[in-house]
Amino acid sequence: MTTNPGAYRAPAPVLKRLAACLLVAGAWMAPAAAAPAGIDVVAIPGGEFTYQAAGEFLDQGRPVDAPRVQGRVGDGLLIMRRQVSQAEYARCVQAGACKRLDKGFRDLDSPDLPAVGVSWADATDYAAWLSRETGQRWRLPVYAEWVRAAADRYREEGALPSDPADPSVRWLAEYDREVARSRGRIKPAQPFGHFGVNALGISDMGGNVWEWTDTCFASHSVGALPLAPRENCGVRILAGAHIAAMADFIRDPRNGACSVGLPPANLGFRLVREH
Repeated sequence: MTTNPGAYRAPAPVLKRLAACLLVAGAWMAPAAAAPAGIDVVAIPGGEFTYQAAGEFLDQGRPVDAPRVQGRVGDGLLIMRRQVSQAEYARCVQAGACKRLDKGFRDLDSPDLPAVGVSWADATDYAAWLSRETGQRWRLPVYAEWVRAAADRYREEGALPSDPADPSVRWLAEYDREVARSRGRIKPAQPFGHFGVNALGISDMGGNVWEWTDTCFASHSVGALPLAPRENCGVRILAGAHIAAMADFIRDPRNGACSVGLPPANLGFRLVREH
């Protein structure tokens, strides 16, 4: 490269001051969040299927078992092979698109562990950020889509005994079910793959991280006097080892957020992508 003899050359002291200013300016600049790497996804089989409905079902004010309903998933839907990791969620926080998690969760940044301590609102923010970063449409699955993706890992708990003349029969059965759920329960989040893969090759479905869905909680009145369901989208359905429901702002269900039954061990999520 040739040098132009007529070009202006700043005096050395000026250059030093300029370099110092650039260093100071750099200290104020937040480091750019790394772009999301290739995301491993699995196709959810399209088609019709039956599953146990989510939500509350009441007959004359008394709880009854949820009915089996028919669901349908269209072709072309993809789901993350694993849950969103702590490191991935941390990048969204670094980019200023996701809120910092609560104390005890905010410094978690492992690429090999699922992000937990996450609310439905947090998961939705992450989906919006990932969509912007990739130019693809990412969102939380609805419960029926999660069931279809869970494949052989989807489990339905049997009907509870009941006696219209003696409500304690069902209450005692519910208590026994909660005791059974608590046996052998693992609370800390485990590395990806700890709970194995299902028939579709998707990891940790129904493990100890309950996954947020976009399905609103609904109360249904059935029996002799059926009424239109009452939907509450401030509460969302969680999919995991069993169905759960949680207010959309809750991050840690172990702090008394679950009003009925044994709360989920951890709250996390994985997303679906539409073509």
